[in-house]
Amino acid sequence: MIALERAKHPLKGDIFVPGDKSISHRSIMFGALAKGTTEVTGFLESADCLSTIDCFKKLGVEIEHSIRPTNGVPTITVHGGGLNNFTAPNSTLYTGNSGTTTRLMSGILSAQPFDSMITGDMSIEKRPMERIIKPLTQMGAEVTSIMGNGCAPLRFTGGRSLHGINYRSPVSSAQVKSCIMLAGLYAEGDTVVYEPALSRNHTEIMLSAFGADIHNEVARDGSAACILHPGMPLSGMKINVPGDISSAAYFMAAALIVPDSEILIRNVGINATRAGIITVLKQMGADITLLNVDESHEPKADILVRYSELHGNENHQFVIGGKDIPRMIDELPVVAVLAATADCDTIIKDAAELKIKESNRIDTVVDGLTKMGCDVEATDDGMIIHGGRPLRGADIDSHSDHRLAMSFAIASLAAEGTTRILGDECVGISYPSFFKDLQTLL
Repeated sequence: MIALERAKHPLKGDIFVPGDKSISHRSIMFGALAKGTTEVTGFLESADCLSTIDCFKKLGVEIEHSIRPTNGVPTITVHGGGLNNFTAPNSTLYTGNSGTTTRLMSGILSAQPFDSMITGDMSIEKRPMERIIKPLTQMGAEVTSIMGNGCAPLRFTGGRSLHGINYRSPVSSAQVKSCIMLAGLYAEGDTVVYEPALSRNHTEIMLSAFGADIHNEVARDGSAACILHPGMPLSGMKINVPGDISSAAYFMAAALIVPDSEILIRNVGINATRAGIITVLKQMGADITLLNVDESHEPKADILVRYSELHGNENHQFVIGGKDIPRMIDELPVVAVLAATADCDTIIKDAAELKIKESNRIDTVVDGLTKMGCDVEATDDGMIIHGGRPLRGADIDSHSDHRLAMSFAIASLAAEGTTRILGDECVGISYPSFFKDLQTLL
């Protein structure tokens, strides 16, 4: 448990946040699938990403962790052997709390010549896997939910021949899309995934850079299509992972919530499929400026955020929904905290995916904000936050959800009294140094 108090002074300073979690996962996975050496700098050394490394080591991939003698930069080196050079693991692959590892690796395991099993912690064993079991089965894979409940542990029967499919996903999910695309690398024929809106596209960008023939386009019905033509060899490459915008979001919120604050967050990934929080907060009146923009494969920039009073439209209302949701799904808990301080009612809708994260983030966010004195109500697909009430310190159960713990740590900066975060160690899942970095600004 960690105890936090209201900020006594404006927050000022520069900060670097850890590497992007989604890109870090994929750098290891795609490096393992490629032939040759992949060198990764800026890798996020969090529990989730280390789970990915551990799983690939169990599949026989040589992965080294070193420090460059010239500049002291940590480097992960993956010695990939190509698509067909994995070996059968001696035990069940364990992914910890990582849904990304579990779902994306499932696409790879479904195509291997050997049997395997994968599972994670108690949270992972409650998260829905039917959304990947169904398309993988349509591709010819044999995937079994051991408990028969559509959740992990999952067993993969080896030696199955896969074929490409056209799959229409009912939800926009980068994990589902990426799982199918990774299986598609092994399949006969093209694989196409249609989504209601384009989910984060790190898989498409990175696989293309490794040599895959993969791209996005808008389908005739307006849905987002991801198309893979298999057969192209993947080759190792150098990857520099930018800072994670999901981690940067907490310091963006901190600057906006504490009067007279100004924080510069350096080298943050601003991929358009991830930057919904910047768009939405600007619409609410946030003073956010992008500096030193680098429009490379994965665009990045320094983000300057100054304290701002957030507001809605002329009816004192602001709605977050539709195509903005996939672009900021992980940031919605801290956006809800900001909404509690805004001079308007904020409606978050079309966000039922929040129910199946590390916790039911609709219920847990509403419960925490209510304890802190906010007038908030849960809906079937989001919440309605009546902003403007003073917040007060409270005991907040993190439910072992890293994003919940960090969001309410930010809420404490504007709350009278003491806020205690129970289970604060869960921040190690994505941002091990979060509380230390926050302290440098106080």
